[in-house]
Amino acid sequence: MYFRLMKYVFLLFLLIYFTPFLKSQSCDNVLVKGSVIDTLQNKGFYNLMVVNTSTKRGVFGRPSGRFSTYANEGDTIALSVEGYYKSLFIVKADSNCQFSTNVYIESIVQEQETVIIYPQKSLKKIKEEREELSMRETRTVKGVNIIQSPITALYERFSKTAKSKRLVAAMEYQDNITAVLKELLRIYVSQDVVVLQEENFEEFINFLNIDEAFLKTATDYELVIFIKGKLDHFEYLNPALFENLKQKE
Repeated sequence: MYFRLMKYVFLLFLLIYFTPFLKSQSCDNVLVKGSVIDTLQNKGFYNLMVVNTSTKRGVFGRPSGRFSTYANEGDTIALSVEGYYKSLFIVKADSNCQFSTNVYIESIVQEQETVIIYPQKSLKKIKEEREELSMRETRTVKGVNIIQSPITALYERFSKTAKSKRLVAAMEYQDNITAVLKELLRIYVSQDVVVLQEENFEEFINFLNIDEAFLKTATDYELVIFIKGKLDHFEYLNPALFENLKQKE
């Protein structure tokens, strides 16, 4: 009876002592399988990548979101899906040397800058506006009236009111030129003729310093060549303004 009891104790000891070794030997290759799940929307995962960060190897998952691969006990697996945060888990083999899991993934929230949409005019319409550019005339005493009303003529020439009117007219005229050039630039950018951000239009227009007569009379082709040449010079002097645009390309 005593020897039989000792035999059972010895077998139990062997079982407890060698079980970890037996398990590790039998589970060198653990079948890892599972699926990724987005609870907010039902979609295909055509770019699911399953990466074993311990061995630096990876495989692609299926469009359904399911995946399977082999790993070692204790390996770390990373699941990567474009537009989602990465998920990690550690492989723990069951008695059949398998590990199954469902991973709930969360989409990355992207904050986009506000985009202002401007209605585009045709080149023909802009050409008409270029030709119609003119400074608004302020009321001044001219010709014979200067002789007939010299005091009035002097007043119109030197009064603050008259100067203010001329200043306002000049500012409105310049605003009209700027508006026409902005419309042109929007068309050029939309058609990939030039590369420039909307926020830099006014700075470039000031740099452009275009001749008013040329703006009114130039052909569309002449304007494109002139503006592209000036933009190359503008980019050379302001490379920082174009770094983000080159990265996007």
